[in-house]
Amino acid sequence: MEDDNILRQQRIKKSQELRDQGVDLYPSFNGAENKIGEILSLFADREDLPAAETAPLLRTAGRLMTVRDFGKSLFFHVQDGTGRMQGYLKKDQVGAETFALFKKLDIGDFVGLAGVLFRTRTGELTLLVKEAALLSKALLPLPEKFHGLTDVEQRYRQRYLDLLVNPSVRQIFETRSRIIAFIRSFMNDRGFLEVETPMMQPIPGGATAKPFKTYHNTLDMPLFLRIAPELYLKRLVIGGLERVFEINRNFRNEGISIQHNPEFTMMEFYQAYATYQDLMAFTEKLVSELAEAVRGTLTFSYQGESIDLTPPWQKISFLEALRDLGGLPAAVLNDPIRAVELAREQGAQLRPGDGPGKALTKIFEQVVEPKLRQPTFITGYPIEVSPLAKRSRENPDLTDRFELFVAGREIANGFTELNDPLDQRDRFMEQMKAHEAGDDEAQVMDRDFVQALEYGLPPTAGEGIGIDRLVMLLTDAPSIREVILFPQLRPEN
Repeated sequence: MEDDNILRQQRIKKSQELRDQGVDLYPSFNGAENKIGEILSLFADREDLPAAETAPLLRTAGRLMTVRDFGKSLFFHVQDGTGRMQGYLKKDQVGAETFALFKKLDIGDFVGLAGVLFRTRTGELTLLVKEAALLSKALLPLPEKFHGLTDVEQRYRQRYLDLLVNPSVRQIFETRSRIIAFIRSFMNDRGFLEVETPMMQPIPGGATAKPFKTYHNTLDMPLFLRIAPELYLKRLVIGGLERVFEINRNFRNEGISIQHNPEFTMMEFYQAYATYQDLMAFTEKLVSELAEAVRGTLTFSYQGESIDLTPPWQKISFLEALRDLGGLPAAVLNDPIRAVELAREQGAQLRPGDGPGKALTKIFEQVVEPKLRQPTFITGYPIEVSPLAKRSRENPDLTDRFELFVAGREIANGFTELNDPLDQRDRFMEQMKAHEAGDDEAQVMDRDFVQALEYGLPPTAGEGIGIDRLVMLLTDAPSIREVILFPQLRPEN
């Protein structure tokens, strides 16, 4: 950092000298008619380049990345958002004044160029510069070429440099954009209407999570950043919008890990006259077609492990998974007291009033989730941890719900929606008891939502898909921070 400060002072001094010579360090400019990527794609394979004397000038712009000074000529590389190419600048081509200015430039400065193409002796496509101008002066040096920006936390803090010097990072976020565009197109093609619901809500609902709280001065009331859009999207289905989706930001005041960021992106959707089984088939199709579009294959490596997304995917019930994968004996599965005891023995943080459903879910997270490597639907979650899902007809203690796991982590959560307003009111009451007992993640009573249900919600299924985790899977990223441009971090000091 001390070296950077010295270089900064040197650059500031040089900048002042250029200003004193009448050079505009930050001019307006709109003359980049030819992106570097376009130039390379058009001419990279051509041997018959137009003659320099008759060729039209190509006009481009970008950041100066390398310079090799040969006295009366310079070779350099310039980079824009589409690629990098070599340039060649000679004093007798651009004139003494422009040549002298260019020799004073630094790596990281932005330049505008006009010239014609030729090939060097090694065959590299190169721009013979006829005109050159400084477009923007950089006062800090870029990370050193061969060591680059390698400190992980510094990469996240200075994502702008990370994107600039690590091409693989740029590829991740280009892929992320393609993933979201594909999902949006997939949903639109199937008759889903994209909507927007409130980010600030008077009642935090739709998920089991601790919210962020704020305050609106004019309304003189507390508001919460949404933990999920679920209850608003269901209101829209009640209102007759029978297929809706939202690609949304959610906020949960929880820990930070390789899987969790307090601010994250989900795609949540609801379909009238559907069940959770319909959504499992829908999810298989969406994710497998997405993988084909992005990766070109359904079988690929994720962090050294082969993942196969070829449908159909494995389906196993929650209780079967605990028995067959977690090794829990029937004595634990069928004994509420023993289930709670075992969860506590394993270090689960259970609160007073937490029952066997919560206990078994905690055990599941510890002993089953890490084993779910290939795409697997886990079905039939306990009603205690599913306050918005419809009860199972076969077992009223369970719900018609699934979660999708790949590579040991949850990717999606869906269920047949509870549309009985009286049952929903009772479930909210149970959640409020848990909240009063100290569970700050428990949901609270949303009377307006219950009233909306009383007007009638058709049989409906809904699902949330974690966009960040899906991007992690399809870009081979080990941490959620790798796929969020600006993840939350502790202050440097």
